[in-house]
Order: sequence, then C-alpha cells, then structure tokens
Amino acid sequence: MTSSTHRSSLRAALLAPLDERPATGRGGRRPPRLLIPGTVLALTFNLAGCSGSGTTDAVRPAVLEAHGAPAGPGKRQPLPPRAARGGDALAAPVLAQLPGLGPHTLAKVPARTRQVVLVTGEAKNSSAAQAVLYERTGAGWEPGPTWPAHNALRGWTDDHHVDDLHSPIGVFSLTDAGGRLADPGTRLPYHHTAAFTAGGLGFRGESLAGTFDYVVAINYNRRTGTSPLDGTHPQGAGKGGYIWLHVDHGGPTHGCVSLRRKDMRALLRALEPARHPVIVMGDALSLIR
Repeated sequence: MTSSTHRSSLRAALLAPLDERPATGRGGRRPPRLLIPGTVLALTFNLAGCSGSGTTDAVRPAVLEAHGAPAGPGKRQPLPPRAARGGDALAAPVLAQLPGLGPHTLAKVPARTRQVVLVTGEAKNSSAAQAVLYERTGAGWEPGPTWPAHNALRGWTDDHHVDDLHSPIGVFSLTDAGGRLADPGTRLPYHHTAAFTAGGLGFRGESLAGTFDYVVAINYNRRTGTSPLDGTHPQGAGKGGYIWLHVDHGGPTHGCVSLRRKDMRALLRALEPARHPVIVMGDALSLIR
C-alpha cells in the first residue's frame, strides 16, 4: 500500500462516524480471541496498576480503580501542536521527527515502528494529558487528531511501583487488546469477556462503570501476546502492572492512560500490528530529555 493510500485509510478510520465503520478486522475476519484460565476469569487475585491492592473484596470484578482525592493543580507545560481535525480543515503537517521528544526518549522508539501513540502530560504531578496517534510515512511522521486524556492521580514517574498512583514514563509496545464490549474492529488480538468490569467510584467521585469496555494493554511489566488480564509480571509484582489504555471516566487513573470512549474506538480501529505500534508516555519535561 502506498503511503498516500495508507494515510487516507488512517484518516477514514479515525474520523468516520462510528456507525459507518466496519465491525471486523482486515479481510472481513475478526482477529483471534485469547483464552485465559478459569482461575484468571474468576479474578480472585488483586490486580495492580489500574487497581489498588488494598481492597478487602474476596473476589474483585476485573480491575477496580482505587479511591482517592482529586489531583492538585500542576504547572502547565508546553504540549505538542494540535493536529488538524479532518473535514475541510487543512491537512496536518508531516513532521521529520516526533515533536517534543529528546534524544534519550527517541532512542527508545524502535526503528521498525510506524505508529506511535504520543501521550504528553501537562506536568510531572498533573493527571491531565493529551494523546496523538502519529503515523510514519515516507515523508515523515503524520499526526492524527489530538485527544484529551487522563493519567494517574499523582502524575508521572520513572520508577513505577504498586499503588504509587503514578503512571510510568517510557516507551512501551502495544500488542494486545480486549474489553467488556465486543471487538469494535481492531486488528489487534481482542479478548472479549465480561471480566473487564469496573465498579465503584473514582478519585473525584465519578462512576467507574464502563471504564474497561475497551482496553489496550500497555506492555509495562507484562507478558506480550496474552490477554490484558494476564497476571504475569516479569519484573516482579512490586513493579506494578495492568497499565492500560482504557475508557475515560472523567478523572485521574490509578496508573493507566484513559481516552474518551469514541477516541478509544478510533484508536483500536487504527492500530495495526504490522506497523509495530508503541506508546510514548510521560510529562512534557521528561519526554524532552
């Protein structure tokens, strides 16, 4: 596929009305579902990352966001420029390099990667962020729409641990998806199960219902090629896990990155395993290193 044709296909996937988008993956075939043991579906273990480990529930429904206080204000930092939003707007510029990233961060982006979800936090201690899906073409990096996002209550960290209420800074691959709702048409392996159920209230008293309707696993301290619910933590349980992209509930997360429901659907439909997508995430000052 030529780069111009690919860019047109990407814009269509991101900007077309939801009821006009295909319900299946490439070639009319749905991506394979992942199977996990019944013991995992029972969810009798405590999950970290999007959840807290202090719950007293005997059986936890999927991943529960921890309760807490509203995030304090943080100093706002410059964010990447907003991309054109389609329609009659001028085409977004094609950039020679991903904006806002310094040499330390850029060096971690794999050479074969052709899709980058760039999540830029407003400040080190802020839970507000913006996300842009960049597509690498023959001419450079082409940005898609800018999406509002939330990250963890206490902002960002280079050394994430269980229940520290920070999102990890870094570059992580995106290989696996799932959710409580049916596959919206992603090319990623999609694990559809009612086990992706969240309950309770978030840090601002907002309902967490529907938070895990759509999920993309961020490959931080997890085994790739498995369901987002898989509990394997290669770096040990203390380093946390279950860091996901998921549906926004209107407030800070426990460690994940959240996008509006329509933006999660658009992202799922746009990501292509063959383009080796990664997420680059952190506050603006950390990413510019």
